[in-house]
Amino acid sequence: MMKRHEAIGQLTAPGQPYELQTGNMFGRPCRIFTHAPLTLRALYQDARSDLPFLVYQDERLSFETVWQLSCRLAHCLVGDFDIGRGDRVVISMRNYPEWVIAFNAITSVGGIAVAMNALWQPEEMAYALSDSTPKVAIFDQERLDRFRSITPRPDLKVIGVRLADPEPGDVHNWTHLIKGPVLDTMPDVAVAPEDDATMLYTSGSTGHPKGAVSSHRNVISALLCWEVDAQAAVMTGVFDPPDPNATEQPAALLGIPLFHVAGSHAVMLASYRSQRRMICMYKWDVEEAARLIAAEAVTQFTAPAAITGDLVEAARRQNLDLSSLKLVGGGGAARAPEQVRSIDEAFSQARPNTGWGMTETNAIGTGIAGSDYLNRPESSGQAAVVLDLRIVDETGQTLGVNVRGELQVRGTSVIRGYWNRPDANAATFDGDWLRTGDVAYLDEDGFLFIVDRIKDLVIRGGENIGCGAVEAALLEHPDILEASAYGVPDARLGEEVGATLYARNPIEREALSAFLRPRLAAFMLPRHVHIETSPLPRTASGKILKRQLREDAVTRLDQTKRNRES
Repeated sequence: MMKRHEAIGQLTAPGQPYELQTGNMFGRPCRIFTHAPLTLRALYQDARSDLPFLVYQDERLSFETVWQLSCRLAHCLVGDFDIGRGDRVVISMRNYPEWVIAFNAITSVGGIAVAMNALWQPEEMAYALSDSTPKVAIFDQERLDRFRSITPRPDLKVIGVRLADPEPGDVHNWTHLIKGPVLDTMPDVAVAPEDDATMLYTSGSTGHPKGAVSSHRNVISALLCWEVDAQAAVMTGVFDPPDPNATEQPAALLGIPLFHVAGSHAVMLASYRSQRRMICMYKWDVEEAARLIAAEAVTQFTAPAAITGDLVEAARRQNLDLSSLKLVGGGGAARAPEQVRSIDEAFSQARPNTGWGMTETNAIGTGIAGSDYLNRPESSGQAAVVLDLRIVDETGQTLGVNVRGELQVRGTSVIRGYWNRPDANAATFDGDWLRTGDVAYLDEDGFLFIVDRIKDLVIRGGENIGCGAVEAALLEHPDILEASAYGVPDARLGEEVGATLYARNPIEREALSAFLRPRLAAFMLPRHVHIETSPLPRTASGKILKRQLREDAVTRLDQTKRNRES
């Protein structure tokens, strides 16, 4: 059987569609796809067809219709709002078709699409608007209502989407802007591969979020890496070859926000070259997701572990027929090995896959799928073809195989830096290498294993405890649906392990400890356990809010201490 490096060598050889050449970006060495679209505008234009692209409730738009509407808006942005190369335009809305059209138009005329978190409240919105200094902001009604409590710059123009009041006065109505004759060409604006295209804000555990700025080449390199990985998986036998007689259009369910890099890149942008239909959800709802998968014959679903876990549980509980699914992808947070096996068992045709990536790497980094993933369920996979990985110690020295240290990454998809944050750039970049903050190791075959976040390690009496290992053991329990482990203060040991669980049935403390003892060292066992009867709180992108759970645990411990002392 062909090895992965052999398959990639063939796919990226001179003269092949995925040929790679040595180049330079932002003063850093990199590998560039010779035949890739040079800009996002070229990506959209090359994908024009009458096949359906966007599905939202009863609305269906073809690739050609989305292109034409994007052209209409692009001419408005240039002619009416004076948007040019490097100008920022904020998009803040739910997963409406207008989000995609706005993104296409902005990036096609050289603007920077600033994807604002749709769940942000006015204070957070105000910070991002002040930080990115956009000329235009595009809001849906809910975001517009929040925006009205902010004191905006007088020169900021606002476009409203799906407005309750069709004549809002101080807001330009989207519907009126895109009316008019059909346009199928973009404004004649020169855009270069290394021009800034997107700004996505990192969530950050403390302080204000940072605007990660990516170029057209950054983004497109990520898209082609996924294509290479998919073809290599077929060539190595990890995936079955596609059916040459298949006539059905592939379809992806968008159950995560478009303002998150997984939603905008792995789901939306990756749909263009594959001519994949995208079914948009207003927000995540597992029952609605299951209905849409069946009704739309969805073939691919990508989401963080907590969300794919919802789907596995629903499929098991309701005996759902989700046989159209061929691939269940992950990312953002590692799946517990039990969930990896559950995906393979719960969906008759689907194969699990996952990867490691960051906003700063445009969602790529490593990938693993199918039999490789089932054989190495703790792994995040092997490096994307345009990226290099290394593991370093505290002094910056590169470590050997199977030795844990900080993961660093460099390559073509890595952002040029953060918007107006030289301090953050200095802290994040080590020369050409991006510090990820992940504790990890690489095995002898180059498979990456993320152990934990450096800041999330529990240090108990000098012993480092990886929260991921504790969570994986907890999730093997048949009654535990979600688990989040964290450190809580301890007067004697510095920290103890705490855990918040979402369980389908009550679990006695002693019974849980007995279950965990064969799976964890004694010092790793959670000493403080809190059980919820509903799903754990999550970020908009589906990650469990570990910081909030830890703060809640500390509050409970403090209250218990005060009760004992009173």
